[in-house]
Amino acid sequence: MPLSEQEQRLLEEMERSLYHNDADFVATVTPRRGKPNYTILVVGILVGVLGIATLVAGVVIRQPLVGVLGFAVMFAGVLIAVAPPRKSSGFTPPVSTDRSTGSSSTSFMQGINDRWDKRQDDRE
Repeated sequence: MPLSEQEQRLLEEMERSLYHNDADFVATVTPRRGKPNYTILVVGILVGVLGIATLVAGVVIRQPLVGVLGFAVMFAGVLIAVAPPRKSSGFTPPVSTDRSTGSSSTSFMQGINDRWDKRQDDRE
């Protein structure tokens, strides 16, 4: 069932309010990848290549333990290369301009509650 035009406007208004009032929450749930760190990517690739070489060496010299160790090193290299970039600790969340409440999420929820109450009053 599609949303009515009024419901779509209300949803868009709620989204704008969420983006405006609670940017920290939006940043944590938005699937954004950071700038790639090429140094870590290169190190991961080099560790993976070293693991492959160790694995092949283990097969050539017929030592299963060396082959298993090579596989573990190769796997670690892949994990290093594909790991998501870490967030910097220098992030400071935006300051709420709403002085009536303690936090921006409270003001957002208060706005939704006010709209809900108004909507319920209009129906009666």
